Amino acid sequence: MLATLGLGLLMTALPFTRLLEKFLAYQLHKTLGLLAFAVVLARLVLRARRPAPAALGLAGARLGQAVLYALLLAVPVLGYFTAQLAPGPVPTTIFLVIPVPHLLAPDPVLFVFAWVRPLHQAASWALVSLAGAHAGLALWHHRHGVPVFRRIWGRDAPPGPG
Repeated sequence: MLATLGLGLLMTALPFTRLLEKFLAYQLHKTLGLLAFAVVLARLVLRARRPAPAALGLAGARLGQAVLYALLLAVPVLGYFTAQLAPGPVPTTIFLVIPVPHLLAPDPVLFVFAWVRPLHQAASWALVSLAGAHAGLALWHHRHGVPVFRRIWGRDAPPGPG
């Protein structure tokens, strides 16, 4: 996630005089975003098979995780739409090998692109902020004797209800 954010900052900062580097940074950014989307989908399937322990039933924790998962799915989707709606016909490939079809046509008047791109950027910053807060809270709980890391790794999980 942090690598994808770093690439996003790099690719937009690179001047067009360094076009090959800019193109490669965009392609790697898109590849990592699409892979992150697939990993999150797989994680949600696993989560459906093994629900969170009862100790994580607090409303704040559940809400935070729901927003985190929503952003983990929304950011790549918004990025995918941003790439499709961009004014130039730049292909999207995974590792420069596997072409990813564009389902939307480029936006010639940039009307939709003008709000999708900043929405992708804002959601990315929100995701990084929330993930940082999530990690910080996990560390805080760990330091205060709550075995969150053991539960995360499936060890010593408290018994479920009933």
